[in-house]
Amino acid sequence: MDDADTWRGATDLARRLVRIDTRGGREAPAAALVADRLDGAGFDVRVEEPIPGRANVVARFGPAAPRVPVTFTGHLDTVPADPSGWSFDPMSGELRDGRLLGRGSSDMKAGVACQVEAAVRAARESPRDTAVQLIFTFGEETGCHGAEEIDAASLTPTDLLIVAEPTGNRTVLGHKGVLWLAATARGVSAHGSRPELGRNAIAALAAAAGRIHAHRDWPVSPTHGPATVNIGTFHAGEQPNLVPDHAEMRLDVRTVPGFGRDEAIAEIARLCGDGIGLEPLLDLPGVATDPSAAATAREILAPGSSARPAEYATYFTDASVLTGRLGDPAVVVYGPGDPDQAHATDESCSLAAMTESAEAMHRLLRRW
Repeated sequence: MDDADTWRGATDLARRLVRIDTRGGREAPAAALVADRLDGAGFDVRVEEPIPGRANVVARFGPAAPRVPVTFTGHLDTVPADPSGWSFDPMSGELRDGRLLGRGSSDMKAGVACQVEAAVRAARESPRDTAVQLIFTFGEETGCHGAEEIDAASLTPTDLLIVAEPTGNRTVLGHKGVLWLAATARGVSAHGSRPELGRNAIAALAAAAGRIHAHRDWPVSPTHGPATVNIGTFHAGEQPNLVPDHAEMRLDVRTVPGFGRDEAIAEIARLCGDGIGLEPLLDLPGVATDPSAAATAREILAPGSSARPAEYATYFTDASVLTGRLGDPAVVVYGPGDPDQAHATDESCSLAAMTESAEAMHRLLRRW
């Protein structure tokens, strides 16, 4: 039996997960599918549904202890997918040309399936020697809301946290933080034919947006790379013949060591100038694992990787929330998905990468 046959269960589970529509919510059926698989394999499983239709899964296998060696985590939600722009059904879960097709295949239902099947196989083969915790969440794509909702009492501190985001099976030791800001301008309304009697909020905020967009001197971290600021939305105005008295834009700031929330707000406030209010909407810290603390895990997952320079991702993960609740473990982001496929039209994931990933995660549970 070759490796692909050995890990066919991971492919089957990933296909079933892709076929469950969790675009922007409704994760409970996916949580139930994962929970049933783990419960049937003898895991202690807890499903929490703090919001109707939105559920987290926390599962554990092994003897009771104050810490567990390894925790696997992944999210069950996906970003939206408009079928009109795809060449196949985003919910198809079809296998074609050695790839799994569908929204969430790379980000990150294939990774979740590999984690589940690696843990199930380890528990079946070596029940006395296997100790692992699995955490699967809702709402990661919109700010890690599911991870925030997990009852801390249901979690066991861990030494190592593996996050199955799409890395193409590279070992990544953390990621940037994220800060979402609402920037608001207030003006004075007037008739559109007498703009001199009002104060145009759009003009004020658009000027601030232009300064932020043109700014190129954002700090650069030697490990995490440059901080970035993206103007994601801009809302203002009621109708053309009315001077707008309110305008709001929302910013996505990716923070790095040495340039966190306070530094970012101060610099953006300076660029905006007087009269623009800033309100934080989301603030998640970055993650940075010392390469020496994760060298063994990296080598087990991807032989030879510990000799290469450490990588840090630009995106955020649930590790921003979970590390503090899990006793500050070493974090390795590792999954079979292709980073370039995340959130992409016609998203897919390599079946060969899934096999490699499942085998590596199983190897980690046997050796760690």
